[in-house]
Amino acid sequence: MEEATRAYEGALTAEAAQYLHARGIGREEAVSARLGVVADPLPGHGKYRNMLAIPYLDRNGKPLTIRFRCLQEHNHRDFFHGKYNTIKDDTPRMYGIDSIHQAGDTLDLTEGELDRAILRKIGLFAVAAPGANSWQPRHRRMLAGFSRIRVWGDPDEAGAEFSSMVCRQLRSAEAMRLRVGDVTETYMAGGAEALLSLIDKEVC
Repeated sequence: MEEATRAYEGALTAEAAQYLHARGIGREEAVSARLGVVADPLPGHGKYRNMLAIPYLDRNGKPLTIRFRCLQEHNHRDFFHGKYNTIKDDTPRMYGIDSIHQAGDTLDLTEGELDRAILRKIGLFAVAAPGANSWQPRHRRMLAGFSRIRVWGDPDEAGAEFSSMVCRQLRSAEAMRLRVGDVTETYMAGGAEALLSLIDKEVC
């Protein structure tokens, strides 16, 4: 995984940088997250060619796995892949686990990796579940020690179910009620203040 991550982060294209910039993620955030592009796929990664590579790093920055995001705006099923793609048989993981070790008594939780990047950019310690249906029982144990967990579910049915499920499993969890869009859309519409102003307003 280290070899792949190093190769892909060194091949970040202008197209990918533009994609990230349009979502509020600049060079500093991309470098910190070791984001890259699958320009020259390593064995087994051919199907992810030209996709954004999102490595899942441990607390020391070592990659544990990689997920891939298609940068093309097309019907992904027609091309036999999803918008986001996980390596076959890979165990679902929590993204951004370094924040678990760096945070105090409060942690933020988003549905997606790039939303997590936005929360880190505005100074919040955050982790992400890669999609509303990816929450695992062990994730509850990983977050059980925090006295407050803010859950930034997307403002749709799946996001509401995700927030409700986490709040049921973790007594310390509270749902942040996004109205403009998801974390990234809210940030792009109103900057950091649009997100920070929601803190302390809503609970489960």
